Amino acid sequence: MSDLAVLDIFLHDKAIAILTNLPGDRNLLAFNQDYIEDSERPVLSLSFKDVLGNLITDVKSTRTRLPAFFANLLPEGHMKDYLALQAKVNPQREFYLLAALGKDLPGALKVLPSRNSLWNAEKDEEINKTINRSKENGILRFSLAGVQLKFSAVWEREGGLTIPVDGVGGAWIVKLPSSVYAGVPENEYVMMELARHIGIEVPETALVPIDQIHGLPTSIGKIANQAFIIKRFDRTSEGKGIHIEDFAQVFSVYPERKYQSASYQNIAQVIWAETGEEGLVEFIRRFVFNALIGNGDMHLKNWSLIYPNKKNAALAPAYDFVSTIPYIPEDGLALTFVDSKKFTSLTYEQFKRFAAKTRLPETIVLETTRETIQAFTKLWRSIQDFSLDKKIIEVINAHLLTIPLLKT
Repeated sequence: MSDLAVLDIFLHDKAIAILTNLPGDRNLLAFNQDYIEDSERPVLSLSFKDVLGNLITDVKSTRTRLPAFFANLLPEGHMKDYLALQAKVNPQREFYLLAALGKDLPGALKVLPSRNSLWNAEKDEEINKTINRSKENGILRFSLAGVQLKFSAVWEREGGLTIPVDGVGGAWIVKLPSSVYAGVPENEYVMMELARHIGIEVPETALVPIDQIHGLPTSIGKIANQAFIIKRFDRTSEGKGIHIEDFAQVFSVYPERKYQSASYQNIAQVIWAETGEEGLVEFIRRFVFNALIGNGDMHLKNWSLIYPNKKNAALAPAYDFVSTIPYIPEDGLALTFVDSKKFTSLTYEQFKRFAAKTRLPETIVLETTRETIQAFTKLWRSIQDFSLDKKIIEVINAHLLTIPLLKT
């Protein structure tokens, strides 16, 4: 045990597993015996269930990187590199980055240094230095997974939002404007409101002036006037965690493979198996809506399951609905739909093939598709009421003319 560093995994504030950093920088997950034996245990991830629904306890160790489920809890890309730099950790040594960010993770998870394990003094010092540097540099503020600059914030009684110094406890997610693409917060706000109007489950959202958000790091510099905020659906009104997992976690896929390692067919099959007709209808509705607005970023991490009663999955509320075609004109579907990633491939015949390949009820698939198109078309006629930039409207109008679904 002298060469080990150990993290305790808590789900709903109860220890369920340990994550150990072994010699050679290998990481090993081991479930606690009482969690294994608990017939009413809360679900950590579908990726840890076998075909019979039993818990998979023989989890392969990984070298340097964490198991895929835990790797998906971390920020991605440049954000991950930035945080690793601030914590003075190699970004590939995900064990120590998770230790630094583990107090406020998505869902009902917490990852904390173990109090019951015997560590080597050097390992003990290394992990505690990482955590202390994280606190000093405020990197817990950046703990939310994804590539966009975003923070967890608290809505103050006197008005405005505050980003806690320790990054823990916020009920709102603040998404700052892009330094590359103009008008993304306004774009996302309108798309989410359109989705709400056609019956998609959308959390509370708003646009907030930047000067009403307190606690932003001074290093950000001058940015645009408004930020997009969305209420966290993985928190109760009392601040307790509600467990969630995205589909990269469901399929045990590393974040950088979120565009390649599964298809919409795979997502739909899981949703149908786990949530039945209600979830399937919502999936089709969201898929069609995002195709109509030209959102080419509905990858595995932009679909999630939620566990309101800790055991049974439901499709989590919608998030990250943005029309990407104004910024990436040649954009297509993020994942394969039947046999294509082109928006122009979306015909009713293609949806029939989708239903057949996924063994889904064709009537539900086609009726939901038609209803969504009708609701969107009617709502789009009043798009001027939503204060969307005229250039974005023009791009989407041109896009809609290319989709065969709208011609029938």
